Amino acid sequence: MSRLYIVPTPIGNLDDITLRAVDVLRRVDFILAEDTRTTLFLLKHLGIEKKLYSHHKFNEHATVRMVAETIAAGRDAALVSDAGTPGISDPGFLLVRTCVEAGIEVETLPGATALIPALVQSGFPCDRFCFEGFLPQKKGRSKQLQRLADEERTMIFYESPFRVVKCLEQFAEVFGPDRPVSVSRELTKKFEETVRGTIAEVLEHFRANEPRGEFVLVVAGRPKARHRRDENECECEACPNDAEA
Repeated sequence: MSRLYIVPTPIGNLDDITLRAVDVLRRVDFILAEDTRTTLFLLKHLGIEKKLYSHHKFNEHATVRMVAETIAAGRDAALVSDAGTPGISDPGFLLVRTCVEAGIEVETLPGATALIPALVQSGFPCDRFCFEGFLPQKKGRSKQLQRLADEERTMIFYESPFRVVKCLEQFAEVFGPDRPVSVSRELTKKFEETVRGTIAEVLEHFRANEPRGEFVLVVAGRPKARHRRDENECECEACPNDAEA
């Protein structure tokens, strides 16, 4: 049965491609690429020649049905983004949904994504977290942040270098300047860097050092309220002992 393969690509270091991903890219009939020039560079590095078609946010609504019909007719396809896993802040969701609705098998390979390395090396709790991706550039940005003001899980954001300072300023307003934050840039690349501290401290760092590269911002969740009665400590929002205190 023909199928759609979701193939993660390296987020920087080309050696992070998996052996399985290389095998799939060699075997499929064609590859759907966010930017064919970027994917062609990767394929040349891997010694692969394959037919490429553009599949990006500006054309995916118009082409998903045709692509699904092509796969259903018996041709295997791979979907890749410029970097990381398709569908994670990249095109992919619409095509996957269309294929699933059409009864076409979808197989997703594990692989690179920027959010997990940034989360793990932040030093913040990793057992529960929420991924917010890119915040709206204008309309709805403040409202989305306000909805996260009481979030207790670790929060992960993607951001452009041109908006990192503005983003940290907004974080200071909503989460408070003393909230811990970890900012990673250029993950897996030559100039990879992670800056940790309070939001105020990290903000000052990037005011003094021009942000460059791809950024992942990891913000600690709101601390749970703690109540103490004698030697017993409670982490509930409203301690049942408060009424007796």
